[in-house]
Amino acid sequence: MSGSLLLWLRDVVVTLPIFLLAIVLHEVAHGYVAYRLGDDTAKRAGRLTLSPISHLDATGTIFFLISSWVGTGFGWAKPVPVMIERLRNPRRDEILVTLAGPAANLAQACAWALILRLVLRTDAGGIGSALITLAGIGVWLNVLLMLFNLLPIPPLDGSHVALRILGSSDPRLADRLAPVGFIVLMMLMITGGFGVFVQWMVIPVVRLFLPGGF
Repeated sequence: MSGSLLLWLRDVVVTLPIFLLAIVLHEVAHGYVAYRLGDDTAKRAGRLTLSPISHLDATGTIFFLISSWVGTGFGWAKPVPVMIERLRNPRRDEILVTLAGPAANLAQACAWALILRLVLRTDAGGIGSALITLAGIGVWLNVLLMLFNLLPIPPLDGSHVALRILGSSDPRLADRLAPVGFIVLMMLMITGGFGVFVQWMVIPVVRLFLPGGF
């Protein structure tokens, strides 16, 4: 087994649990807020669970493995089902449900940053070094997921918010535009646009969470 493959396997083993936690809490947040606002679709579908098996998307997981090989380590989970029409105030509540996912990633980034700062203040030896690595990955992945999902590209969370702000009354429009959005996302990957997004948006925000000199 080559050295590069061993390094990749090591990175996947370290990153995968943090990635799963990030995407699972993202989707559970969507479903839980929808439930609190009147739509129990996600609850009845068994999606208000922390079990990764209920949330894993085959394509998103494969993409995570492939992108990990090239150094990004990014993927997605199955969207939780939400019936906008069942929300008490569909126009307002759709935005709240949509933003719940990125908000969950923001909360996780803050939690990982807090863990990082606490560990840096201790002398925990090898365990401390491992926790610092995990916390840094946790901050990175959650900031990446938060900002990526806020892009106004269907069917990402940001597209639902953008369409509502622009006056769309069709709660399914973002989903119907998903094939177009998928092409746009693939073009961003192929042309290096995703790298520009990471360089100019993700990295500066990640640095806000990390202590000076980290």
